[in-house]
Amino acid sequence: MPKNKMHKGFLKRVRISKSGKVRHRSAFHKHLSSNKSGKRLRQLRKARYMASADAKRLEKMLFRRLRGRNQPRTSLRRSPSPEQKAAMRAEAAAKND
Repeated sequence: MPKNKMHKGFLKRVRISKSGKVRHRSAFHKHLSSNKSGKRLRQLRKARYMASADAKRLEKMLFRRLRGRNQPRTSLRRSPSPEQKAAMRAEAAAKND
């Protein structure tokens, strides 16, 4: 059976952070900026994160699971520090001996 392909057009327009959030550019910023206020243009300059409902819909385009922005930070898996890695190796070595 053939593999599923990710939507390349979508991937060119967004960045997926390590926490799984979808970052994208704001609309209405590219041109016709003379009639927009400075405050509005400054706010449009910021990168935005996609809402959870939209990210869920985009999972189907990417064929992978994305974390929504409502997920607590405690549920994210973190890489162990070098000290923690050394301790885990020492435990494994003690277990095998």
